[in-house]
Amino acid sequence: MIPPNYSNKEGPILDSNTPDTSRAEHGTRPAPMDGPRRAVAGLALDHVAIAARSFTDLLPLLERLSGVRATDPEQVESQGVEVCFVGDVELIRPLVPESGVSRFVERRGPGLHHIAYRVADLGEKMAELTAGGWEFTSPGPMEGAGGHRIAFLHPRSTGGVLVELVERARQDPD
Repeated sequence: MIPPNYSNKEGPILDSNTPDTSRAEHGTRPAPMDGPRRAVAGLALDHVAIAARSFTDLLPLLERLSGVRATDPEQVESQGVEVCFVGDVELIRPLVPESGVSRFVERRGPGLHHIAYRVADLGEKMAELTAGGWEFTSPGPMEGAGGHRIAFLHPRSTGGVLVELVERARQDPD
């Protein structure tokens, strides 16, 4: 159920128990968060990632549901994983037992691993969020799949959710 006072940019989001009345009758939107945990607005969702022991079980279903063929698997040695994308879904599997993804799968089993947001300037966004009280898993950006610069917000500062920030590599025109 959506909390009755929840809003987005267009105004209150109504759940099935809330009558569809004008904005004025619902009052104003809640004030933005202030203090050390200000909301980060305006970031586009880049992808969601699913951790798995192998790609073979889930890949055919994702391709069929999305109508998109998976990218060729790519090894990201710095993270100890192999990844492939089916549209906006990233499948990740561990390559070495010491990787964070390997520990995740061993502790929790396969499943949703993280959500990723696209940023224009990763260093700037990391500085902004660090100043706002959020923690990162590394002191600076790392190289991710496709040569993109990435950083992960530590789950202990995000309510238990691993959040990735992605600064896309510049693509040269063909």
